[in-house]
Amino acid sequence: MAEFIRMPKMSDTMQQGVISRWIKQVGDKVVAGDILAEIETDKATMELEAYDDGTLLYIGVAEKSAARVNDIIAIIGEAGEDINALLAVTASMDGATDADMTQPSLPSDSVVDHQVVVVEATCATQPVLPSDRFFASPLAKKIAKEKGYDITQIQGSGAAGRVIKQDVVDFVPDHLEGPFDVPMQSSYQDLPISTMRQTIAKVLTESKMHIPHFYLTVGINMGKALALRTELNLHAATKISINDLIVKAVALALVQHPKVNVAWLTNKIRSYQHAHIGIAVAVEEGLVVPVVRFVDRKPLVEMSKEVKMLYEQAQRKKLTAQDTTGATFTISNLGMLGVESFSAIINPPAACILAVGAVQEVPIVQDHQVVPAHILQVTLSCDHRAVDGSVGALFLSTLKTLLENPFSLLL
Repeated sequence: MAEFIRMPKMSDTMQQGVISRWIKQVGDKVVAGDILAEIETDKATMELEAYDDGTLLYIGVAEKSAARVNDIIAIIGEAGEDINALLAVTASMDGATDADMTQPSLPSDSVVDHQVVVVEATCATQPVLPSDRFFASPLAKKIAKEKGYDITQIQGSGAAGRVIKQDVVDFVPDHLEGPFDVPMQSSYQDLPISTMRQTIAKVLTESKMHIPHFYLTVGINMGKALALRTELNLHAATKISINDLIVKAVALALVQHPKVNVAWLTNKIRSYQHAHIGIAVAVEEGLVVPVVRFVDRKPLVEMSKEVKMLYEQAQRKKLTAQDTTGATFTISNLGMLGVESFSAIINPPAACILAVGAVQEVPIVQDHQVVPAHILQVTLSCDHRAVDGSVGALFLSTLKTLLENPFSLLL
């Protein structure tokens, strides 16, 4: 019996997913464990995995299109199986309007439920048609003709690649078709906003608007930390980075200052006994924050390996919901990009985030003499509802001591 594949809920905040890419196409054989598609959620781009064998009979959501959690995005069944009765239940995309449509959810008692892992899918309300045929809605054709566009050059986002109104509106031609072949010089390009970027915008806007931020900055002499890193990397199988030393030092400082290792939960403040550090990582779609857990308990080398693994998974879009939740404190490091100092926006519900700049060689006064030193500037952003200024200052003082005397990070 054919089964519906529904958009799964991959995080506690996920309301919809965008199909980035279909890996399997209609008619392809599917074996349990095969990746059907890639789905962009509010956290990351993740893979949709098949849990049964069969044939992909139907794709219900086009690439770059969104579907709500639990919406039908595909059907898997036996090759040649008649799915017309199932398709009849779904809404037709050939309605009176030419807007993008998302397949509606069906009543839960009318289908066989099927659990999957999130992935990006392709949209179609009917089986994908041969690629040598061209489809466009009447309204899309009319607008393209008025604008002088060659509609066959426009990529369609509708069912079976059908060109719809929005495709024509968004199309940026190299030139206008016509007797004068007029060159077109566009001064701007409108880019689609990914689900991840929309979530980043929403969360950080709410954070900045509703959380009373204050900022504390200190300079840290990293001379001994740099020397220790050089010595460790002569012997360690895993190369230790300056960021690794900072992450470890932050975790140890949090244990000493539990009033910083807290989360604001509206009607209570949650104090954590261990340090779960979220590390901001830039990816193509925006920003993800994988979490390294129990950093205060882990040896430096083990922690470094885990940080590298999470970074690679973030770049390969392999992070799970578990990998990006539960941070008690966040670190954002732009020093590797040459930024000397900056202030970061708090990533709720955690009450603090540390912005790390670049290590700069600057002159300082030491023992009444001007000498060169490697100074790192860090800025702590605090939620004043949960953390007071003196508490944040004491935390930074301990962090400074740990990094200026870094052998304690190895204990």
